[in-house]
Amino acid sequence: MVSRFNRKNEQWRVWVANASFKFMKSPFIIQSWRRLLKYLFPILILISFVTVLLVDSFTPAIAQLPRQEIRGVWMTTNDFDTLKNREKVQDAVSQLRRLNFNTIYPVVWNSGYVMYPSAIAQRAGIQPFIYKGSDGHDILADLINQAHRKGLLVIPWFEFGFMAPPTSELALNYPDWFTQKRDGSQTSISAAGEVMWLNPFLPQVQQFITNLVLETITQYDADGIQFDDHTSLPYEFGYDQYTVALYTKETKNAPPKNSQDAAWVKWRADKITAFMVQLNQAVKQRKPQAIFSVSPNYYDFAYKFHLQDWLSWIRQNIVDELIVQVYRPNLQSFVANISRQEIQEAQKIIPTGIGIMTGLRNNPVPMQQIKSQVRAAQERGLGVTFFYYESLWNDALEPLKERQVGFGSLFPSPALRARVE
Repeated sequence: MVSRFNRKNEQWRVWVANASFKFMKSPFIIQSWRRLLKYLFPILILISFVTVLLVDSFTPAIAQLPRQEIRGVWMTTNDFDTLKNREKVQDAVSQLRRLNFNTIYPVVWNSGYVMYPSAIAQRAGIQPFIYKGSDGHDILADLINQAHRKGLLVIPWFEFGFMAPPTSELALNYPDWFTQKRDGSQTSISAAGEVMWLNPFLPQVQQFITNLVLETITQYDADGIQFDDHTSLPYEFGYDQYTVALYTKETKNAPPKNSQDAAWVKWRADKITAFMVQLNQAVKQRKPQAIFSVSPNYYDFAYKFHLQDWLSWIRQNIVDELIVQVYRPNLQSFVANISRQEIQEAQKIIPTGIGIMTGLRNNPVPMQQIKSQVRAAQERGLGVTFFYYESLWNDALEPLKERQVGFGSLFPSPALRARVE
């Protein structure tokens, strides 16, 4: 029965094909098609012509779309007078938007204290005060709200990482959380003065930092979180009792007397990397779209002197954005540092920028130096982030208007970064 049905079906298809062919060969049909084509031909030509014009007109617009590069600025404790005042924040955000910036990195962890109301810090007994705005408001929430209304991203910045002053409540209340050098001393001299270093290998320290980070991204509508060159450990440290015992257990050897021994450096750097992997996983589990940003020094220095193997972090796919701090007044030295191979490797994978110094209160930077460094970065396809907001134009050599015009020339067209809701 099936065979008979298939045979009849085949005969039907052949009959339809033959009938259609005979119909198309009909003189009447041929003449009708010729008349139709005669009238349609000019219309088809017109449609083709208009299409070409439209394509030509759209092509330049597409080609000229601005690159989505990092155009950021750090807001430090030196910017607190701005941050605590709603009107000043509004003016700052408006100016940054007008000058085509797209990202703000406000400090939230500095000198052993957080810059927002923190239940974690309160429970730990390390925060005897709360940073508030001039009318008692939450300064971080206000900045985020105002920046988002203008289309700018806000990525809170854990500036001090594992670092804290010896006079902080953190250091005074939790002395066992801090590591030491081989001679037993516990402090080093940094740009922030004399500091102690939390032991990054200690589970309690790792949990404390993780809790603060998760609190920040949960409590606020932040676009991510950033860790800089202090989420690390100077190579002289790691000779505390806990770390010595852990190293001895895992390697069957005592830590070398030489604090720059290659194996000892790698072991400690790998431990910090393992923590950063766990921290990234915790952040992404809580807020998958959060930008996990790092802003270290150039790689050779970061790894050898601060045990910060950030290139490994990138290769392990835990970094969403890289900003390498290159604070060099000499243009030749600056260019050499931003042309390093590891930066080129990173920018093939993730948004990559260069940290540029715009001045300190006692050391202003001329606008011409800033311009030349920004141009050098842009020529290499790199974004930029400036250290820090007040030195953009308030603590500067040139008059305010002249500085703002100068910054306006750096980013002539917008490059807003899309928020991932």
